[in-house]
Amino acid sequence: MFKTYSMKQSEINRKWLLIDAKNLVVGRLASIIAKTLRGKHKAEFTPHMDCGDNVVVINAQHAVLTGNKQNHKDGKIYYRHTGYPGGIKQVTAGQMFNSGKPEFVLKKAVQRMISRNKLGRKQMKHLYVYPGATHDHEAQKPELMDVAAMNKKNIRDKE
Repeated sequence: MFKTYSMKQSEINRKWLLIDAKNLVVGRLASIIAKTLRGKHKAEFTPHMDCGDNVVVINAQHAVLTGNKQNHKDGKIYYRHTGYPGGIKQVTAGQMFNSGKPEFVLKKAVQRMISRNKLGRKQMKHLYVYPGATHDHEAQKPELMDVAAMNKKNIRDKE
């Protein structure tokens, strides 16, 4: 009989991966990042353990939203509430990209693909998103992950 292997905390081996988000579609990139953070790409994946890799994303300001998501009327809208009566605020994805917080859009897309529990919050701490080409993790020597070469639909030229 075969037995299901369950990884132990001491056996977890994390790698550092670097992804260049230039001209990549945000939703497709977010699903790849979520899978990597969760550890589903590994043969020894264990659902109840945080066995994923660390992911560093650069050039988030050059990522691409498809369809009408950047449109002000019918596009992707992020809502938040101040806590006061009538305090609901909204901002579109296009405004977030143009206001200097493009990393928010990518982080939120990944966060909504990860489990909504303690394990998911722990896994999100292994995601580092930077708007420009520089990052603070050179000492970890991250390996380059070529997302554009995985599928031709992952890359889009900015219009």
